Amino acid sequence: MKRILFAEDERPIRDFVVINLEREGWKVTAVGDGEEALAAWNASGGAFDVVILDIMMPRVDGLEVCRRIRERSGTVGIIMLTARTQERDKIAGLGSGADDYISKPFSPAELIARTESLLRRVAVSRDADRYADPAGNIALGDYALSIRNRALTRRGEPIDLTQVEFQIMEYFFENPGVALSREQILRRVWGESFYGDEKVVDVNIRRLRVKVEDDPGAPVHLITVWGLGYKWET
Repeated sequence: MKRILFAEDERPIRDFVVINLEREGWKVTAVGDGEEALAAWNASGGAFDVVILDIMMPRVDGLEVCRRIRERSGTVGIIMLTARTQERDKIAGLGSGADDYISKPFSPAELIARTESLLRRVAVSRDADRYADPAGNIALGDYALSIRNRALTRRGEPIDLTQVEFQIMEYFFENPGVALSREQILRRVWGESFYGDEKVVDVNIRRLRVKVEDDPGAPVHLITVWGLGYKWET
């Protein structure tokens, strides 16, 4: 049974979400603020598949909870709940390590579809041997991507990636030097049922550049293809 941690300080929304997630057969731990969310994470030993966080919560906000959980796990899926009119909240959530965001108000169908999509990606990341390419490695210049171990290294030094970041890098490494559109990256990593916009790609690319480039402001590997998307150059 898949386990979901859900943090939302508004009781009606919390109860509504729990009912709909449990109807899908998922086990939900629901809490009312960020401090309780961190306590639930610690008490479980991080044994959640997906974490859903409202941004505006008392005591500890959702962004801080996201940062702390992401520091402890690169594979757990994290969804942020944001106000529809607050674009900066969406960007901040993705920058804190979230994989996806949902704007309030949202429908049960959207919530379930986005959670299912993220659960599938988490399953691939945690069950890598089942899905791995038999060769298991792709080497491009100083970088090596291990499909089997879900790991990226540079000159033998590991680079810490979230499961979404790894899937983006995997797509680039399968297509070195090829310009990939934002839409292609969205379909490959987030799936056909993704409801969000292409900004989620841009935010993750910026986050990846910090990790893989010597100078993220002047990238030489993860290159922007203006008007289209991005490509990986060795």
